[in-house]
Amino acid sequence: QLQLVESGGGLVQPGGSLRLSCALSGFTLDDYLIGWFRQAPGKEREGVSCISRSAGRTAYADSVKGRFTISRENAKNTVFLQMNSLKPEDTGVYYCAATRTNLQNICSMTSGRYNYWGQGTQVTVSS
Repeated sequence: QLQLVESGGGLVQPGGSLRLSCALSGFTLDDYLIGWFRQAPGKEREGVSCISRSAGRTAYADSVKGRFTISRENAKNTVFLQMNSLKPEDTGVYYCAATRTNLQNICSMTSGRYNYWGQGTQVTVSS
């Protein structure tokens, strides 16, 4: 059974850092495009970042560029989202998502492209 499990969320002060992990089981990460999304209270889910199968292409929402870094370790079936210089507006539930693709270098932050989703991890940025 395909499963994605996020971890690493928590409460952090503005300016702080968190590293989110997304552990995949039941399938080989090599074959999948991965995205990170978030949903703040009262707002729609939005794309944060994505990484291609080969890790040769990444993309970020304008609001997180220069602060967040996505990476993947296919051998460990794990994807990471390093979040630095966190702001209160980064607060929300963060989800990782996966979709199988034959293409090595595509990246998408459109939620409709993804077939598999984790349960989410809460990130709260507050003093």
